[in-house]
Amino acid sequence: MKFEREQLIRFSHCDPAAIVFFPRYFVMFNNHVEDWFDDGLKLGYSRVVTERRVGLPTVSIRCDFSRPSRMGERVHLGLEVERLGRSSITLALECRHGDELRVRAQQVIVTQSLDTGRAIEIPADIRAALTAFQQGT
Repeated sequence: MKFEREQLIRFSHCDPAAIVFFPRYFVMFNNHVEDWFDDGLKLGYSRVVTERRVGLPTVSIRCDFSRPSRMGERVHLGLEVERLGRSSITLALECRHGDELRVRAQQVIVTQSLDTGRAIEIPADIRAALTAFQQGT
């Protein structure tokens, strides 16, 4: 299953050539992960982090840029779960304009105790939501 959202490319995303400055994709992807926790998984990203004290830091990211995105375009961001580990979640992220791939990334996030700073096993309710998402239920 894929979680998708439209994203307007704004002036604030762009460099002087009016194309997305590459680090801005990472911000867009991070926002997309937060939206997925809120709207796709129904877990509430801010609740997981602030109330439950479960951090979701990125430990690895690999990215390929295929074509530039330009100010004023409406692109679609997509997210799929590639793999669930004990404490890690591997995500496949992409940005498309129509059928044209602009950016593809693989991001690994881990569940972490914000109190100890150590990785923790993915909490049972989060794992259940991730598994249901993967299965499309």
